[in-house]
Amino acid sequence: MDDVQLSAAPHPLAKPGYGKIAAPEQAPRTARDFAHLPAREAAVAGYLDRLPDGADISVKTLASVLPLWGQCALRTALNRLATAGHLHRFRERLPGPVTRWVTRTYFSRTARDGAWWARFTRRDSPAPTAPPPPTPVPPTQPAAPDDAYDILASLGRTAPALALSKADCTALAPLLVPWLARGATPDRIRLALTAGLPHPVHHPAALVRKRLESKLPAAPPAEATAPPPRTKCTECHAPGPPGAFTDGRCRACRPESPRPPVFTPPLTPAEVHARAALVRERNRR
Repeated sequence: MDDVQLSAAPHPLAKPGYGKIAAPEQAPRTARDFAHLPAREAAVAGYLDRLPDGADISVKTLASVLPLWGQCALRTALNRLATAGHLHRFRERLPGPVTRWVTRTYFSRTARDGAWWARFTRRDSPAPTAPPPPTPVPPTQPAAPDDAYDILASLGRTAPALALSKADCTALAPLLVPWLARGATPDRIRLALTAGLPHPVHHPAALVRKRLESKLPAAPPAEATAPPPRTKCTECHAPGPPGAFTDGRCRACRPESPRPPVFTPPLTPAEVHARAALVRERNRR
């Protein structure tokens, strides 16, 4: 480092928990620690080796204290030190309820291979917190009168004017079961029963009964029935029901049944001579 011009000010420190971290199990310092590196990388490595833990070794800070090189040259030098096994950077998750990641930078004057750094990282970094297992969703159960009773009994907490008695809840619970069966949630039911209440409410049970009957949600549409099966003619590809085809062919493509031959009685010898004479006479004409 004799040829490196250093800044007169002491090297700045990084925030607590950041900056340079010396790797363990390093060999004693010698004059030949970085002889295998190019001159620039050897000089930067020698400077980093003498910095205390917690020193800010970011590219911008190094460029301010090592004015011989710019940020681009120093970034290249740090990358080559990482390739040579003297520098190792990895992201670490901080413990706590909020997910936060930081980059740790380790320096070793003794060159390490990738396998050593991988073992060291697994040993040094805390194991990530495993997410809690998903809560099993209970199977959907049909709406029960007890659920309807509980919703009706809770109306008084949302709207004190609709505080119902035990007898009222028991009598009105069957009217609420269809709401639950049609997918209405308890919050939606409470909103439908308590929104826009008159003042004062003279008969809470009668008002709740009227709203349960008049505001019942529409039933979900029935599933569409499957259309009847259809097929196509093997010759003209005309569609139609399966019963309209014979041997895979529609009526238009099926050959018609052969007609029975017309029976013609044989001619007598006299009729044969008469017709032959008629033909000869026509030919002479």
